[in-house]
Amino acid sequence: MKTVMGIIDLQENDKLIKEMTAKRPLAAVPFAGRYRLIDFSLSSMVNSGMDTVGILLPNKSRSILDHLRSGKDWDLARKHDGLFYLPPAEAENGLRNGNIQSFYRHLDFIENSSQKYVLISGSRIVYNMNFDNVLRFHQNTGADITMVYNMESTENTAGGTVIKTAENGLVQDIAVQAVTYEDAKVAMGIYLMDKHIFTNIVESCFSHGGTNFLIDGLMHVDDSYSIYGFKHDGYVARINSTASYYKASMEILNPEIWQEIFMNVDRVYTKVKDEAPAQYKKNAKATNSLIANGCVVEGTVENSILFRGVKVGKGVHVKNSIVMQKCDLQEDALIENVICDKNVVITHGKWLKGASNYPLIVEKGVVI
Repeated sequence: MKTVMGIIDLQENDKLIKEMTAKRPLAAVPFAGRYRLIDFSLSSMVNSGMDTVGILLPNKSRSILDHLRSGKDWDLARKHDGLFYLPPAEAENGLRNGNIQSFYRHLDFIENSSQKYVLISGSRIVYNMNFDNVLRFHQNTGADITMVYNMESTENTAGGTVIKTAENGLVQDIAVQAVTYEDAKVAMGIYLMDKHIFTNIVESCFSHGGTNFLIDGLMHVDDSYSIYGFKHDGYVARINSTASYYKASMEILNPEIWQEIFMNVDRVYTKVKDEAPAQYKKNAKATNSLIANGCVVEGTVENSILFRGVKVGKGVHVKNSIVMQKCDLQEDALIENVICDKNVVITHGKWLKGASNYPLIVEKGVVI
């Protein structure tokens, strides 16, 4: 995989999860107690042996820069190659230009790289994959472009892209989801191709006024390009709304899914923070939960995720909830089906409850 450059496109639609992305990009949304969403795609690239990764930044980039820094925690702080930040292109006349304009702006960076291939990925999907298998498939089939997909029902993938393939994997049709049905081949937004093919598509799309790499580029490529689909059989969670984020977080509490994602041969890396282990006081009780370092638990935590530094006071009951960094749940408070963003304070005796299929969200820094 030394011949492959990775590009993680962070210019993603976050309108359906705007309560959590008002001050951060989707890639920086916390997940599973100590990670950010970008950690999964970036770790998969690093574990596959890719040592050059470009991050196509969104407009709200401060939190992602703080999280990734030099790339040291992913072994990408190097004299040669390593981690590169690609600033977004400015919109013209106040219009949103999608990712094509930003790709076009950085074509010289791609063309001057020593790698032969480029692998494009987003950050909204939770998975753990070794891309070496994708590269071998790409080379063995003689594909010009390889799209990675997984099999699932489309009912929970609103706005997703569904592909139709022949028996040998050749893609025959690509469509933005219009109906729901079982056993669909749903694209994961991961594309592998020769870098010269990538630059040709971007240049052509840009010159014709296109804005989106998938819709205006791949869905309208010339017949001279062959596109194949590679099936990923592992766990996949698409974070495209608040409901899907909550659902994926609750699924992570399943030991089988947790082991597949985090106890795999290939680790998921994140920004290291040295903190004391979680403390469980005399009357603390925790069942089927993820509780990160630095937490102090005096109450009851059930089927929930606590991020670093959370305080759970006496008599507090946390159920089916996600509590992010440095939150303070004071005595006799109760939260159920709730997402608390960072630095939230729930004061003495307050009860908060959301729906089982759509959680109540408490925004960052709020005191209730």
